[in-house]
Amino acid sequence: MPTSRTGRPPVQRAPRRPPAPRPPRDNPVARLYGRARRAWDRPLTAYYLILGGSLLITVLGLVMVYSASQITALQLSLPGSYFFRKQFLAAVLGGLLMLAASRMPSKLHRALAYPILAGSVFLMILVQVPGIGVAVNGNQNWISVGGPFQLQPSEFGKLALVLWGADLLARKQDKRLLTQWKHMLVPLVPVAFMLLGLIMLGGDMGTAIILTAILFGLLWLAGAPTRLFGGVLAIALTLGFILIRTSPNRMARLGCLGATEPGPGDSCWQAVHGIYALASGGLFGSGLGASVEKWGQLPEAHTDFIFAITGEELGLAGTLSVLALFAALGYAGIRVAGRTEDPFVRYAAGGVTTWITAQAVINIGAVLGLLPIAGVPLPLFSYGGSALLPTMFAIGLLIAFAREDPAARTALAMRQPRFGRKRAAVRGSAVRGPRKWNTMRRRASARSSGER
Repeated sequence: MPTSRTGRPPVQRAPRRPPAPRPPRDNPVARLYGRARRAWDRPLTAYYLILGGSLLITVLGLVMVYSASQITALQLSLPGSYFFRKQFLAAVLGGLLMLAASRMPSKLHRALAYPILAGSVFLMILVQVPGIGVAVNGNQNWISVGGPFQLQPSEFGKLALVLWGADLLARKQDKRLLTQWKHMLVPLVPVAFMLLGLIMLGGDMGTAIILTAILFGLLWLAGAPTRLFGGVLAIALTLGFILIRTSPNRMARLGCLGATEPGPGDSCWQAVHGIYALASGGLFGSGLGASVEKWGQLPEAHTDFIFAITGEELGLAGTLSVLALFAALGYAGIRVAGRTEDPFVRYAAGGVTTWITAQAVINIGAVLGLLPIAGVPLPLFSYGGSALLPTMFAIGLLIAFAREDPAARTALAMRQPRFGRKRAAVRGSAVRGPRKWNTMRRRASARSSGER
C-alpha cells in the first residue's frame, strides 16, 4: 500500500459531484400564456363573454348612434338627440327582455316558440294590408304603432325561426326521426320558405338572407347529409339569382362591388362614401363627433353604415375593437352549443350564433365593399328598435344556456359568499380562524367532465 513521506496512508478524497443543473429560467411569456389559457377554459368564460361582449357592443352602439345621427336629425328639423333617445329607450326595453330571457328555464323558452312564430306570421301578413303596412326606402316591411314608432315584424321572424326550429328538431331527435330526410326537412323548410315569402313580398332581401342563414345553420347542426344540404342550398341560390336578376336595384348593388368611384348617376354613391369614411379615419380616427361623411355625404349613417362612421371617428382601433367583440360573442355561442347535452339548447344557441354572426358579416362586408349592400343593420350596434329588441332577447337566451351548464352553475354558486349561515360553532370555539370564503380557488378540482 503506498504511503506518504510521513509514513501514513494517503487520504482518499471523495470524487467531485457534478454541478447541479440550474433550474430553467421562468419565462414570463409562457407564464402569462398559461394563465390566459387557464382563465379561458374556466366554466364561466362563455357566460362572461356573452354578457360583457353584448353590453359593450350595445353601449358603444348608443354612443355611435348619438354621434352619427345628430346631423340627420337636424336636417329633419328634429332635436339632435332624437334618434339617440329612441335607441336608448329600445335598449332599456331590450335589457329588460334580455334579463327576463336569461332567467327563464328552457321549458319556458320552448313554450314560447309557437306563440312567437304565430305572432310573427300574423304581423308579417298585416304588413301587406293596405293602410296598415308602411313602406320605407322602397320596402314595405313596417307597421306604424303610433306616433314616431314603427315595428318591423320580419326582425321578430328571425327569433321565431330559431326558437321554433330548435324545438322542432329537438323533439324529432328525441324520437330518433332525424335519420330520415323527410323528417329533417318537413315542416322546417316549408315554414322557413313561408317566412321568406312573406318577407320578400315587401322586398327586403337582406332579412331574407339572414333567415336563410339561420335555416342552413339549423340543418347543419341537425347533421343533414351533404346531398340534402347541397340540394337545399342549390334551391336557395337559384331563387336568389332569379330575385337579383329580375330587380334592377339589386343588380345595381351587385355592380358596386369593389367600386372606387360613384359611377354614372351616382349609383354607387353610398358604397364609395363608406370606403371614404373608413379611409379617412386612419389608425385612431378623427375623434368622436368629428366625422365629415355624416354631414349628408353618407346615406344611412346611423343605421346600415354606422360601421363606416365608427371607422372614421375611432379609426382602425375602433373598428378592430368592434370586430373583436363580435368574434368573442360568436366564439362564446359556439362554445355553449358545443358543450351542452340538451338538443334544444344546442340548436337554439347555434341558431342565435348563426343569426348574429351572419348579420354582422353581411353588414360589415357591405361597408368594406366586399359584399353587396343588403340593407341589414349591425346587430346591437345600429339604430333600430325593431332589430334591437329581438336580438337582445336572443342574447338573453345565450346567457340562460351558459348559466345552465353544470360547471357554470356550480361556479356561480361558489363565487358568491353565503351570508346568513349559522355560526354557532364558530362563536363557541375558543380559537376563531379567518373566515373561509366560498371561492373558485377552494374547489378548483371539482370541475365538470365537460371542462377540459
